[in-house]
Amino acid sequence: MTHKQILQPAGWTQPRGYANGVAASGRQVFVAGQIGWNERCEFDSDDLIEQVRQTLANIRAVLAEAGATPGHIVRMTWYLVDKREYLARGREVGQAYRDVLGRDYGVAMSAVQVSALMEDRAKVEIEVTAVVPDLGQ
Repeated sequence: MTHKQILQPAGWTQPRGYANGVAASGRQVFVAGQIGWNERCEFDSDDLIEQVRQTLANIRAVLAEAGATPGHIVRMTWYLVDKREYLARGREVGQAYRDVLGRDYGVAMSAVQVSALMEDRAKVEIEVTAVVPDLGQ
């Protein structure tokens, strides 16, 4: 048995790019909200897609500190300052996700528009919960 089970109620339309729910067992890893700046807390770009890419790379780096991989992610919450830009650039967002985290869409995901983020140049902030299987799983 895998440590992660996708929860898809019978008869529901299959979501694109995420899961309606995930059940998992193992050690929980919580990643604080990450934004699109580099390891020196400097923005290299004001472009949404480049910030998404950097944010996801930051998440991947924090996960690695716990011995976790993107495949262990079970929950993501995206905070965005411009939902229209996010929706208009959805294909690019998806490509950045696949480039950095791979094609595991077994992630319960929420996206919320906010009026601002704490860092003025930030266009996206993402929180993650991952579950690393216990030995023997």
